[in-house]
Amino acid sequence: MLTLTEVETLARTAHEGQTDKAGRPYAEHLRAVAEGVRSRGGDPDQIAAAWLHDAVEDDALSEDWLREAALSDRTKDIVRALTKRAGETPEAYAERVLATPGALLVKEADLAHNADPARLAVLDEPTRARLTEKYARMRALLGLTAP
Repeated sequence: MLTLTEVETLARTAHEGQTDKAGRPYAEHLRAVAEGVRSRGGDPDQIAAAWLHDAVEDDALSEDWLREAALSDRTKDIVRALTKRAGETPEAYAERVLATPGALLVKEADLAHNADPARLAVLDEPTRARLTEKYARMRALLGLTAP
């Protein structure tokens, strides 16, 4: 099984050169989500999934890689649950997250970092408003209280 240090290195390498909407290195988001999971009492499977939560969705790693990876089935299930699918409604996505043990905590940490006012403040007003609404809607669908 891959250690958390190995998962972190792998995730950083897979997302190398990618930036977030504010132009920051994408690995900063992954680190923040992993730390958010850890601070919320997440276990090693959830922390590993936090590092990898966008890897398949962003085509940084393939579904074939995930299937064969030396990761627990639980970590793989969480990553799959958090991977948005083409044409999928927010409701269907939320339903899958809620149905997957351990996934809600990782998504909560992801949403918390995505909705961080300091991160949103550097975006233009239309983008900031759109994302604020998007994150609030997903929190509501997942039954999460306000951050």
